[in-house]
Amino acid sequence: MGEPLLKLEDVRVHYGRLLAVDGLSLELAGGHLLGLIGPNGAGKTTTLRAAAGLLPISSGSVRVLGWDVFDAPTQVGRHLGLTPDTPALYGGLTVEQHLHFIGRCYGLSQGQREERIEHWLETLWLKDKRTAKVQTLSRGMKQRLAVARTLLSDPHVVLLDEPAAGLDPAGRVQFRRLLASLRDQGKAIIVSSHILADLADYCTHIGMMERGRLRQCGTVAEIVAGSGPEHCLYRVVLARAIGDAGARLAHLDGATRLRVDGTLVTFEAERDAEVATALLQRLISLGLPVSEFRALEPGLEEAYLRSGIEQVD
Repeated sequence: MGEPLLKLEDVRVHYGRLLAVDGLSLELAGGHLLGLIGPNGAGKTTTLRAAAGLLPISSGSVRVLGWDVFDAPTQVGRHLGLTPDTPALYGGLTVEQHLHFIGRCYGLSQGQREERIEHWLETLWLKDKRTAKVQTLSRGMKQRLAVARTLLSDPHVVLLDEPAAGLDPAGRVQFRRLLASLRDQGKAIIVSSHILADLADYCTHIGMMERGRLRQCGTVAEIVAGSGPEHCLYRVVLARAIGDAGARLAHLDGATRLRVDGTLVTFEAERDAEVATALLQRLISLGLPVSEFRALEPGLEEAYLRSGIEQVD
């Protein structure tokens, strides 16, 4: 597995009386890409900011390449990059000027800056925007620039908070490829995201957070396998909300862990074609206007929903 590039040990973070992160521990070695998922307010952003040394911790420790992030911020800063969910950018500069300024802050020579800026403008689809003022960019373009800024120093540890926010579908596909490339280069990466389908494509590990705690953490295969082979989650979409849907579904034999959220109904039942057929027939006989019915294949979506954590927004 190799030595950890990033290590959080029993980290707690308070906002006044609120315990935002509660005893969180994790290690990432080179080539590990952790997808951090959970509802809003679970502590994902706080965890990333604490890992970067931007938030004081109440107890525990955070180390990057063996350095304590709070005792050795200069050394850590050379090896760690963070893209926050709402990045602060210099709106009056052009894209190229902004990156040159960041490069100078990292002590890069002009030759290094020019080579790396050209690379990231090409890789992050910003070449046509090099002379555009940052303040004129769309949200998606600003997000790409923020990632370019983060990667300009070639950090060993990369922390990305909702990096795909604002990207169009094509941009998300390109971004998944970029993250897979960074992973394969041996960087340690944490990505906080609500887009579970994307995470399954490039993550090596998944961490599920709730109320400041890491509820589950493991490889993607371990998390998915934990959802169980004999039963699965069924997802039903109704054509319209039914006020007494929960009462009607109380008579759905063989279904457990039933949840009704507007037009969305989920429940667990045996993973079997005949059972699924009988369940669908029963739903219709109960007078529910079913517009979609499917058994979720083992994957992150099913694993997350089965975990009992509040559904991702």
